[in-house]
Amino acid sequence: MACLNKLFKAVLPFVTMFLVIFAFHFTNLIFFKYYPVVVNLGLFIVFFSSTFQERTVIQKFALAMEPDAKEWVLKYTRNLTYLWSIFMFLNFLVSLVTVFLSKEIWILYNGFISYMLVGLFFGIEYIIRCKLRKINQASE
Repeated sequence: MACLNKLFKAVLPFVTMFLVIFAFHFTNLIFFKYYPVVVNLGLFIVFFSSTFQERTVIQKFALAMEPDAKEWVLKYTRNLTYLWSIFMFLNFLVSLVTVFLSKEIWILYNGFISYMLVGLFFGIEYIIRCKLRKINQASE
C-alpha cells in the first residue's frame, strides 16, 4: 500500500497537468491558463523564501540525504537555491506572458518547453555537482 501511495504522489502532478491541458483545450475556461503561473510562482516563493532561513530547501534535502555534508556542499546548495529561485521566477514570468498569447503558444510553452528547460537545468546542475564532488574528494 505504501508503494502505491508513493506512485500516486509521483504521478499526480503529471496527471493534473494533462487534465488541465485537456480541459483547457476542450473548453473556453480562461482560468486554466493560470495553472502554470500559480505553480511557478509557488515554487519561486518556496525557493526564494528559504534563502532567508538558516538552511535553504535544497540544503535541507542535501542534509537529509547526507547528514555529515561538507561545508562546500552547504555553500553549493545555498547558491543552487538562488539559481533555482531565479529560474522559477523567469519561468513564472514567461508562463504569465503566455496567458495573453494564443492557445497553441500557451500549450507549447507550458506543456513542453518549460518542462524541457527544467530537465535541462537539472541535468546541467547534476553534471556540475558530480564534477565538484570529484574535485573536492581529490583535494581531501
